[in-house]
Amino acid sequence: MDVVLKEKITGAAAWRGQDLANDSAWIAQLTEQDIASLDFALGEVKKRGLTFPFFTAADFPVDGSLSKKLQGISDELENGRGFLLLRGLPVHRYSDEEISILYYGIGLHMGLPVSQNPKGEMIGVVTNVGDLNNKNTRVYETNAYLPYHTDLSDVVGLLGVRKAKSGGLSSLVSAAAVYNEILEKYPHYLGLFYRPMYFAHLGEELPSLSPIFSFHQGKLSCRYLRQYLELGHEIRGVPLSNVEVEALDIFDSIIHDENIRLDMMLEPGDIQFANNYAVMHSRSNFEDFQELELRRRLLRLWLKMPNTRTLAPDFPGRNGIPARVAEAA
Repeated sequence: MDVVLKEKITGAAAWRGQDLANDSAWIAQLTEQDIASLDFALGEVKKRGLTFPFFTAADFPVDGSLSKKLQGISDELENGRGFLLLRGLPVHRYSDEEISILYYGIGLHMGLPVSQNPKGEMIGVVTNVGDLNNKNTRVYETNAYLPYHTDLSDVVGLLGVRKAKSGGLSSLVSAAAVYNEILEKYPHYLGLFYRPMYFAHLGEELPSLSPIFSFHQGKLSCRYLRQYLELGHEIRGVPLSNVEVEALDIFDSIIHDENIRLDMMLEPGDIQFANNYAVMHSRSNFEDFQELELRRRLLRLWLKMPNTRTLAPDFPGRNGIPARVAEAA
């Protein structure tokens, strides 16, 4: 059963943006040896006549040094800060298909990639092609501001391929740091964040219950996207109370605090990995190019991790959106 944590969280997971802004410890660099290993693995996949995503980790062999680096990243995501930026993949050297093979191959050596939509797509293309006037358009397909949220997987990866004309800043927030702020300044609201609320999860017919915070077996986990919370309660016909709205307003004010959040620009070849139970992510709005081939482009990967935490029964794991055979055909 969940326990309400009444002490501040210490350690690497409780980072604050102001303390990391001038620190590069959260950035790992791909070496020339790493890139050579990736190129060899790419060649092996192509030599075997395989294409994305129809290959395994065994089909994409990397050397011991890179394998150790990727395992270290996986450990940092679960037991450290909860995020890491892997820098230096020379995306300009590869075709779109080759980039997908490389990115998916990296993911296979960390965890299990999972489906991101009913079509069964294993890599999501984050680019400005959606219609803001269509309510079915997902925000990541537009150039609009993307509110802080967690995704439906243990870990999310974002690979930068092209930047926007201007804007499009990525932002991360530690769930533990937000928790500490609430505990210090608004302790009387804390219980509300442990109370199950209706989330309108993609891939589910009806909104299901989950708390925002869960403390289980010594680890704090978080699930958040206010838009889906409000929509979930609307669909279920259970309006949010005034005190719940006030609590969510407080939560939002904290995650937007410039001292709490960490902003960064994802450069081409950067891969940002984040643990969805430990870190919330966002993106600022941006101005894009008119030409489709020049527009901002990121690739998103959702991973189910072998080293992930044990979650409480009332905080169910979400690993992907089940593919529907009819739609995937």
